[in-house]
Amino acid sequence: MAVDRRAMKTLTVLGSTGSIGTNTLDVVRRNRHDYEVYALVAGRNVDILAPQIAEFLPKVAVVATPESLAHLSTRLTGIGLRKQDWPELLCGKAARVQVATAPEVDTVVSAIVGVAGLEATYQAACSGKRIGLANKEVLVSGGALVMDAVARHGAELLPIDSEHNGVHQCLRAGNRAEVAKLILTASGGPFRNTPREALEHVTPEQALNHPTWRMGSRITIDSATLMNKGFEVIEACWLFGFAPAQVEVVIHPQSTVHAMIEYSDGSVLAQISATDMRMPIQYALTYPDRCKAPVPKIDWSEARRWEFAPPDSDRFPLLKLAYQCQQSGGSATCSLNAADEVAVEAFLQGRIGFLAIAELVQETLARVPIRTPRSVEDILEIDGESRNIARELVAARSTAGAVTA
Repeated sequence: MAVDRRAMKTLTVLGSTGSIGTNTLDVVRRNRHDYEVYALVAGRNVDILAPQIAEFLPKVAVVATPESLAHLSTRLTGIGLRKQDWPELLCGKAARVQVATAPEVDTVVSAIVGVAGLEATYQAACSGKRIGLANKEVLVSGGALVMDAVARHGAELLPIDSEHNGVHQCLRAGNRAEVAKLILTASGGPFRNTPREALEHVTPEQALNHPTWRMGSRITIDSATLMNKGFEVIEACWLFGFAPAQVEVVIHPQSTVHAMIEYSDGSVLAQISATDMRMPIQYALTYPDRCKAPVPKIDWSEARRWEFAPPDSDRFPLLKLAYQCQQSGGSATCSLNAADEVAVEAFLQGRIGFLAIAELVQETLARVPIRTPRSVEDILEIDGESRNIARELVAARSTAGAVTA
């Protein structure tokens, strides 16, 4: 008897109101016979969450705070959703874990920004779920812990980031033992050709003007500093079991070749597709099958040019720093992520300059000792300590700037 490999999947979407979450729901919208939404998890953006609830009718909806919960109730009433169609409404960290580990759920899309998504994703792995991972902080901050849970509990971790998704697809084509190197592509951001002396005067508005992708504020700034690519190197090491020296980054402004793998004989395979996140999202949901995706195909009748170049580690030192932190091991990458988030926020607020982002991250790492976290609580403690030190450094710079002015 043939087994139906495309039986309906039941989803929890962690971060349903963000870019990955809304694109995930668009995939669901176009394939209603394949997916049922069990839970939608958001932070405070109930203006987007309420219509999502009305459309997808999940069993549970989770927000960050009691205040957001009250606001959500008001919005559901306001859009005219019948009370009998309301989901169970919950809030807080425990509720996120509850819907990520619910027996009814087989697939969890992890797209909450920051370490707020770590515990729910870790517990989903401990529950043996399939996880479509789009949250960088999960592996950057807690890679050893999460990958150990995946192995011990038979969970599946399918990457949604376009580069790692591309690597995953390429690795299906040959013998893993024969792969010598992973190659991740980077657009180079808006300043790939900007002289270092001009970077001192970059504004947040300029840094947020990404040439290829439309993303959240933090990831867009991280793309401008190449920190985002550094995080992706760390993720790739955990996802695919490679050493940092086996992961190479190349600048590819067209963002069409998402990843490549080089075999020991020098052969290179590439994954190429349109710059549309719905393709890797759908791949993670349907693997090992492939289904028609709602993304444009590459028109090979059009003339095109693809460029590749090495990154400039002098102008963008955070990429090199990410390699060093992954090589150091322990909690170094957790502190790297925490310090970067604080520094990016300070830059967006106009409290520090663009080049100061890297300086502040390096100063924070010098002050936080490297430890070996044994639990989610350990990771969150190290994350909090690193953030506090980074904030103190921001405050000191801001005070010095005010005195100078």
